[in-house]
Amino acid sequence: MVLEATVITIDNSEYSRNGDFPRTRFEAQIDAVEFIFQAKRNSNPENTVGLILSAGSNPRVLSTFTSEFGKILSGLHDTHIEGSIHLGTAIQIAALTLKHRQNKVQHQRIVVFVCSPIQDDRQELMKLAKKLKKNNIAVDIINFGEIEHNTAIVEEFIETVNNSQEESSHLLNIQPGPRLLYEHIAGSRIILEEGAAGGSGFDGDSAGGDNGFMDFGVDPSVDPELAMALRLSMEEEQQRQERLRQQQEQQEQQQQQQESQGQGQEQEQENKS
Repeated sequence: MVLEATVITIDNSEYSRNGDFPRTRFEAQIDAVEFIFQAKRNSNPENTVGLILSAGSNPRVLSTFTSEFGKILSGLHDTHIEGSIHLGTAIQIAALTLKHRQNKVQHQRIVVFVCSPIQDDRQELMKLAKKLKKNNIAVDIINFGEIEHNTAIVEEFIETVNNSQEESSHLLNIQPGPRLLYEHIAGSRIILEEGAAGGSGFDGDSAGGDNGFMDFGVDPSVDPELAMALRLSMEEEQQRQERLRQQQEQQEQQQQQQESQGQGQEQEQENKS
């Protein structure tokens, strides 16, 4: 099966408090994220998944690429419902996250949850869609909750992202009803067409820096606030991962010391006897 790196963006805006999807739109997304994660891992055990919040003061990375759902769940537990969705910025951060994936052989995909009215400029979103297409990044959009407001623009976005030779990007429009959100996703092309993946790399993959921002139309000299938000989001997640790594190393060292002390005490008792 296809080897893929996937970034999921969830909508944690104030609209996600709405209870038209059990239990709320936000909690429905959490269940759906777990389902998608497991589907990706079942498709290929070397697949990895990252997670991004798309609302609040600025979208931010909750988890870089991982094969452990516990890390995704840990990020979700730190989530607050706040503000409005910043769809374009969230997708840009997701694309930059994909650019920094460790395994460049992995195909690239962004799965976007949208449950609040999209306020982004239509032309800017279409420019972003063209850049994603150019860089071989597939996009799946799960549109629910505010379908009447959002459907036209997300349909155009997916049409723009899709390659004319292969429709690897998908749109799923979901009306409220008795079925759970993840049940709709389970029967959709997002899951059933696991073989249809995005491209395997950026044109001229680089190590990062401001060139990475320019790939997606973010010129630090023109829009320094957005560039700074993107950079800070990535840096915060890198720092969090580094802290977790250090904590894990300390725990391992403490465990080794305890085991060494226990072995020493056992040796002393044997010598006395």
